[in-house]
Amino acid sequence: MLIHVVSVGETLWQIANRYAVPVQSIIQLNALATPDQLAIGQSLVIPSPYTNYTVKSGDTLWSIAHQFSVPIQSIVAENHLTNPDRLTPGTKLIIPPITHIVQPGETLWQIAQRYGTTIQAIVVENKISNPNMLYTGAPLVIPRKLPLIEVNAYSYQPSEEAIDSINAVGHLLTYFSPFAYMMKEDGTLQPINDEKMIAAAKAKNIIPMLTLTNFTSTEEGSNLAHVVLSNADLRKKVMNNVLQVMQDKGYQVLNIDFENVLPADRENYNAFIQLAADMLHPKGYLVSTALAPKTSATQAGTLYEAHDYETHGRIADFVVLMTYEWGYRLGPPQAISPINEMRKVVEYALTVIPANKILLGFELYARDWLLPHVKGQEAETFSPQEALNRAIQYGATIQFDPTAQSPFYRYVDEQGRNHEVWFEDARSAQAKFDMAKQYNLRGISYWALGFPFPQNWVLLNNNFSIKKS
Repeated sequence: MLIHVVSVGETLWQIANRYAVPVQSIIQLNALATPDQLAIGQSLVIPSPYTNYTVKSGDTLWSIAHQFSVPIQSIVAENHLTNPDRLTPGTKLIIPPITHIVQPGETLWQIAQRYGTTIQAIVVENKISNPNMLYTGAPLVIPRKLPLIEVNAYSYQPSEEAIDSINAVGHLLTYFSPFAYMMKEDGTLQPINDEKMIAAAKAKNIIPMLTLTNFTSTEEGSNLAHVVLSNADLRKKVMNNVLQVMQDKGYQVLNIDFENVLPADRENYNAFIQLAADMLHPKGYLVSTALAPKTSATQAGTLYEAHDYETHGRIADFVVLMTYEWGYRLGPPQAISPINEMRKVVEYALTVIPANKILLGFELYARDWLLPHVKGQEAETFSPQEALNRAIQYGATIQFDPTAQSPFYRYVDEQGRNHEVWFEDARSAQAKFDMAKQYNLRGISYWALGFPFPQNWVLLNNNFSIKKS
């Protein structure tokens, strides 16, 4: 896949001609609601065997060519590099595909074996109608072997809407996590209507993950967490109830998402995670936790202090880094998931948690702030697709913050009010996928289904193989 950024005056027809692809393919991949209207600065996913690559510090042309299994000269030629020995970090390169010229007598099986891929992958990539008929001298694009990762998605949608989401993107999910089972001060759990969602997930070979929490949209949950975590009998009662629900409903993983836990309850929280592992592991269940985005062990604040990265990483089977919400709905406008801040969290986490236990958090929503920002004024939250539609509606030019690797724009509404919108697009999604690959992380965790972002799923599928149950 390639990512194209729309410039002034460009039409979809011109872009399709440039890449020699059908207009309809671009419309479908990007789910364009108004194909005849494009925003300046809008990113488009282009169906192509070529790949975009951003040069990183320490890269050489040799290392990039080795990474993508293509000759150095082909990268030089494709990008018209005048000084191949000097690469500047941040430079965008186009990487050509791996190609194979069919030799006399060769079969698809032999070619697939040579490149470590499958017959089916080659057939799909090259749209081969009859796999038994290969023509000598014909060029074949060889699909690259993709990293295998796990993908989780939380959902707080009503049951029928969640089922629609599962049916739409479930082939790209390892875990599905209905949000959430709320524990109570007496150790019981607030039930949720999840039976049909679980059945839909299992039909897509998705592992249901029970999320246990202490907070709601209106309650921070600090006192509730203290009442339960500080009492060994209540900790045990909560876990007995969790185990019963998992056995009754078919959950296979527990995700503990306790937030705003008081710093004084840090060791009690650790004890609860150990109890969960001690009770669930012998029965074949996994335990995971959701961690606030810390950048050091000593980071102060109620959000962070009780989240002991080293202990969670040691006891749990995997963790979800909640690397989002810098652009908080009640705070000033900024990128919701700036890649530079996410990187600090990941690099700290890797000092105490193995990479194969880390899922990178990825938000699927956009925010619109009124300007000037007034403290406590709430931003509107909606989907990246709506953010794009809004940019087109108001004729906004989409800008891209190179540090945050996030798109944003400003517009004036019908009442003359100024707005600033930060959202996700193909470029920001690709930056997050590149980081997951760079650090060999276990996978990606989405918050949350229900916010349409078709480019994300196209690129996820293009970057990774997804582990299924």
